[in-house]
Amino acid sequence: MRLTFIGADHEVTGSAHFLQACGKNILIDYGMEQGLNVFENADLPVNISDIDYVLVTHAHIDHTGMIPKLYVNGFRGTVIATKATCELAQIMLLDSAHIQEFEAEWRNRKNKRAGKPLYIPAYTSDDVSAVMRHFKSVDYNETIKLVDGINIRFTDVGHLLGSASIQVEITENELKKVICFSGDIGNFNQPLIKDPEYTTKADYVVMEATYGDRLHEESDDFVGKLTEIIQTTFDAGGNVVIPSFAVGRAQELLYFIRMIKEENLVKGYDDFKVYIDSPLAVEATQIFSRNQYECYDEEAMELINRGINPISFPGLKTAVTSDQSVAINHDKSPKVIISASGMCDAGRIRHHLKHNLWRSECSVVFVGYQAHGTLGRALLEGAEEVQVFGEDISVCAKIYKLEGLSGHADKNGLLKWIGCFTPKPEHVFVVHGEDTSCQNFTATLKELGHKADAPYSGSIFDLSTGEWIYEAEPVVIKNDKTKKAKVNSVFERLFAAGQRLLTVISHNKGGTNKDLAKFTDQINSLCDKWDR
Repeated sequence: MRLTFIGADHEVTGSAHFLQACGKNILIDYGMEQGLNVFENADLPVNISDIDYVLVTHAHIDHTGMIPKLYVNGFRGTVIATKATCELAQIMLLDSAHIQEFEAEWRNRKNKRAGKPLYIPAYTSDDVSAVMRHFKSVDYNETIKLVDGINIRFTDVGHLLGSASIQVEITENELKKVICFSGDIGNFNQPLIKDPEYTTKADYVVMEATYGDRLHEESDDFVGKLTEIIQTTFDAGGNVVIPSFAVGRAQELLYFIRMIKEENLVKGYDDFKVYIDSPLAVEATQIFSRNQYECYDEEAMELINRGINPISFPGLKTAVTSDQSVAINHDKSPKVIISASGMCDAGRIRHHLKHNLWRSECSVVFVGYQAHGTLGRALLEGAEEVQVFGEDISVCAKIYKLEGLSGHADKNGLLKWIGCFTPKPEHVFVVHGEDTSCQNFTATLKELGHKADAPYSGSIFDLSTGEWIYEAEPVVIKNDKTKKAKVNSVFERLFAAGQRLLTVISHNKGGTNKDLAKFTDQINSLCDKWDR
């Protein structure tokens, strides 16, 4: 029983943990790094083709974004998640692939003129479609026998539609251990989805600490504050631009704006338009509706039972095509524009910022976490000028940060979650938080009597003995661009194919001499063709 820490260690994005037990190799999440990354992620300790399972806590890209890359490099195992997570992951990964394909096309036009080699995206839409065939959905609170000696169970953790903490029960050599991966722990009283459910038994816990060193600001009147911003901005003749995560946050905003419209809180603009400019958000909203009976909370279900769609209202308009998106900024009437990405590091939101940031009558409202190194973080920290599509844009619009929509539990919420384990776990591993957050939350846990650590990527723990096999030192990234170029190289894909071939050869041990001879001849024929 061995746990290796791969990603989101002293960082918020790129979640990945690697579990080896009962002869199986299991990944828990395999996310994409976003924003500024300070520490180098460890490499997986086995060939990609040797990974048997990927267990997914939820669909956000920082937890799923590199799963198609696993497929590119030879993974052919099974990906397990809740039904809603499987549906959301498909549209989010396709969106990620489209962004990468667009970037590759743009880069390669420049590279061709400069005589530089082709830029290869991490994966394509075809790769996403292929890996989605390996996804298998499970129900909440259902105990699943993964293999002999390993049972798994998904519990609703209230972070996103379909999100879960994952309990893994391992029995090996007559020794039984239970490890719980928290995933991202949800906040309380969020619109639409249920509050977190609690896991109560585990020997080991791997838990997130995004807000491990701070509390959410009190925000009893989110609707009132948003109403005030809309009213003031519209009176000045401007637009309200809201960078939003397309999945989860966008639907919550629709929930609150429906309330604002229903109660006629914005005076003089009864029919004001609200644009959802994100094909991904449009698809995600449909998925929310399909999963309402499994995932919605009592308040949302009460509306549905009265025949009211909680996330729809008159004046709601969607932009799916590029032409529809461009047309939004030709509409001179005051309006609300909700667009992705939530951290402003990609997507259509950048076009709306380009058209609205320089206008003093406009407002930009942030309703979610902004990672270091993102355009959103720069705006929140008071940047007076930013670059958008290579153009310097003066920041004259009013910048707001509204609390109350965080999908993450704050410090008190995290302590409540870990406090439900009885007895206390043997060891708590703190991950998925910025460096200071991980360190401070670990210190808090120790003060409360927990044995806790915040490991760095590459650390290895023996679950059977309760001892560290290796405690890694932090490895600071020196040149992120060089790293990305390496990850996206064609040769890496070829090398991974070779590793997969070795895996396939080992799987054929014990085959008939006739079949093995034929396989050998095919390999040698291929080698003869390409040997140089």
